[in-house]
Amino acid sequence: MSSYRGLILDFAGVMTTPIGRSSRAWCAGEGLPADAWRRTLEDDPAGRALYVELELGRMSQAEWNRQTAALMGVSGKNLMGRAHGTVRAVPEMVDLAERARAAGIAVALLSNSYGFDPYNPYVATGIWDLFDVRVVSGLEGVAKPDPAIYRRTLERMGLAGADCIFVDDHRPNLAPAEALGITPVLADGPETAARVARLLDLDHVGPSPAGRI
Repeated sequence: MSSYRGLILDFAGVMTTPIGRSSRAWCAGEGLPADAWRRTLEDDPAGRALYVELELGRMSQAEWNRQTAALMGVSGKNLMGRAHGTVRAVPEMVDLAERARAAGIAVALLSNSYGFDPYNPYVATGIWDLFDVRVVSGLEGVAKPDPAIYRRTLERMGLAGADCIFVDDHRPNLAPAEALGITPVLADGPETAARVARLLDLDHVGPSPAGRI
């Protein structure tokens, strides 16, 4: 029997198909270079600064849409929702969360925010109700990889770090969790759900082509 009592799951790229896949398709539809979304949000200093404000809840998604669209030269109407248009929940990760809860394991969402209005990614992908605890940076004013948001998650779960597994698709987000005694799991392929299920001593959760991350 597993000694773990808690499972903490990232959102994009863990519970969902990759954002990059959707954003590249959106860029193509807009006549932009395939990496225009990533470059604006990550490489452009102005774009990155706007995204940090959104993640920390200091800017509404609607305002972020407006300002980021101006940088990209596109319409700001529901920009986040359009770029995320083909993002879907990964079926085997949904299955994992449901089986874990059924086994009495506390399941938490730990996500850096995309904002909530007009596009709520958690509701749009149907994953919001899978969790006992939800910790989203835009509501907390702190984001991964700040250790404070991991401690806050553990406090709300009522568990110690050693009781929990954390799954994320970005290595820098795993290190603070590990420092708190949480077992880190890098989501790096379609076998992620099965690997976590084994750690939790749950029935096998298998990959499906539609859910590959």
